[in-house]
Amino acid sequence: MTNKSNTVLYTGVTNNLARRVYEHKEKLVDGFTKKYKVNKLIYYEIFNEALGAIEKEKQIKAGSRRKKLDLIDNMNPEWKDLYKDIIKL
Repeated sequence: MTNKSNTVLYTGVTNNLARRVYEHKEKLVDGFTKKYKVNKLIYYEIFNEALGAIEKEKQIKAGSRRKKLDLIDNMNPEWKDLYKDIIKL
């Protein structure tokens, strides 16, 4: 996720992506995303197993900013908010 100006990057894991993004958008979650006004879903992956998702989250968090930007650019080159796409899943 990112903020309006695409300057902040946030990575997280959840078992319900639509609900979690909604919570961030509505500022229902205290912490980093609320402080930095993170409200736009720009990248996501879906896993069948929680362990796989947690491992991927760790990999992304450990990577450089450039690697994160490359992941986003490959999936979502326009950096559009993907929230409306996932609520249809």
